[in-house]
Amino acid sequence: MRHSSIKLIALSVVAGALALGQPVRAVEEIAIAPPLPGLDNVTDHLPPAVDPMRLELNLSKRRVTVYQHDQAVKSYPVAIGRAGWATPAGDFEVKTKYRNPPWLHPFKGYVIPGGDPENPLGRRWMGFWTDGNNWIGFHGTPNRDSVGRSASHGCVRMYDEDIEEMYELVAVGTPVKVIR
Repeated sequence: MRHSSIKLIALSVVAGALALGQPVRAVEEIAIAPPLPGLDNVTDHLPPAVDPMRLELNLSKRRVTVYQHDQAVKSYPVAIGRAGWATPAGDFEVKTKYRNPPWLHPFKGYVIPGGDPENPLGRRWMGFWTDGNNWIGFHGTPNRDSVGRSASHGCVRMYDEDIEEMYELVAVGTPVKVIR
């Protein structure tokens, strides 16, 4: 069936060229994908990940650590959620990543565009929790004095230079473990 479709397309191209009075060039042979491999090497497990990065956020130490193969690669100071706005503990994964994210004020509805020096998200965003409307994630901050304290509405604030570095180390899907 596939070969007859290709022949029909080639014939249509040639007929169209003749109708327009254009010289007809030889139709190049179209590469056809080789057959898919058989199921003779089926296993009951997945191979290990090639680059098993993970993040561990320690709320009491106010630090996030990047691990690769269970080896700490980098560790950064952070600000966490203040009283009444606790950063959630548990097992999550990086769901979104954005450069120069815009910020929508959650109560007043106005937007501060990405790249604006007053944008409270800084220059990078990595979301790891959502309830469908609200998000919590790692982000930069123009308020450098808040890093190391309980200061946010649940998000994890980082120095812009630190979140930019961490942003390049991890991908969407990277596990995030948040411990108290």
